[in-house]
Formats: sequence, C-alpha cells, structure tokens
Amino acid sequence: MRTSVEGPPLEPHTLTVANHTSWLDILILGGSTGTAFVSKAEVRSTPLIGWLADQNDTVYISRSERGDARRQIEQIGHALGRGQPLTIFPEGTTGHGRSLLPFRSTLLAAVSPPPEGATVRGIAIDYAEAVDQISWHDGERGMENVMRVLGRRGRLSVTVRLLDPLPPTGDRKALARKAATAIESALSSVNGAGRL
Repeated sequence: MRTSVEGPPLEPHTLTVANHTSWLDILILGGSTGTAFVSKAEVRSTPLIGWLADQNDTVYISRSERGDARRQIEQIGHALGRGQPLTIFPEGTTGHGRSLLPFRSTLLAAVSPPPEGATVRGIAIDYAEAVDQISWHDGERGMENVMRVLGRRGRLSVTVRLLDPLPPTGDRKALARKAATAIESALSSVNGAGRL
C-alpha cells in the first residue's frame, strides 16, 4: 500500500472529521497522522482489534445509551485537552465510498464552539479507482471484507488530504454540513464530478 499525505500536519488539540470507507481508514490515518479515534464501545471487546485500539488512546462511545451523549462529548473534550489529535467518522459506519453518508452531528458538540486552542479539520481519504474493491458491500460480513481486501491484486494507492481548519461555530449541525462540504469538494475536485 502506498499512502500519500497532502496538507499541513495535524497540530495537537485537533479534532478531525473524516469520510469512512473501510477498516483500512483507521490504519492509514493512524499511521500517517498519529491521530487517535473515537470508536463504538463494541470495538474494545473485539480480539486483537480492541487491544490495538487501546494502544492508540481510542475514546469509546456507547451508541445504545442515547442519554449518555453529554458524557461522550466530555470524553472527547478531555482527550482534545490532553493534546492528542482525535478523529471521528460522523457517517457512523462505512459506506460504499462513491458518496458520503449523512453526517451525524452529536459528537461535534464537543467542539461547537471549539475549546480554547482546539481546531477542527476535515480529512478526505481517497482510494480513487480502488474504492469499489476495498469498500464494504451490502450484506458483507466483516471477515469476508477483510479477506477480499487482503486478497486483491495490485498496489493500493490512497491519498489522505488534510484540509484547512473549519471556521468555528456554536452550531454542531452547521459544523457537520461544513465538514461534509469540504470533504466532498476535496474528493470530487481530484476525481471529477462523477466521483461523489
């Protein structure tokens, strides 16, 4: 796999908002930017994956406890306060990679407005023509996807575009829209209007 990174490096206290196409996104972003992640709580109990996530200072959230959003937002704020760049995937799941799924804005309340010293940036993860080969297919089980992705032929090239900081706002929904627009623009500007 060949990863190229475009844009200025992540600074401490940065929350990044990224599109989510594959489990590879986590390996690629963690390795190329040093970011930690916000993940669903179930990941923690997954053999090997949970251990790896713990090593990377992952912030775990429970999707089943709707009333727990305030605590989850506080967890994200504390992680940013420690200086660790942190990434969320506001689509909430992986998609087919040809377009963005709707962005969920709840966790963006941690940075709406951003705490002092914190910034919010978009990240566009671009698999170009390989997107159909690595993205999740409808009804595909986890191990089926892993085996299919690992069994593909040829070199995988991915571009990570670290976008400019987003203007601060006190409105998490507006911030989600701005992030989605910036990511869509970064992906479509390189791949043509048909990409997204």
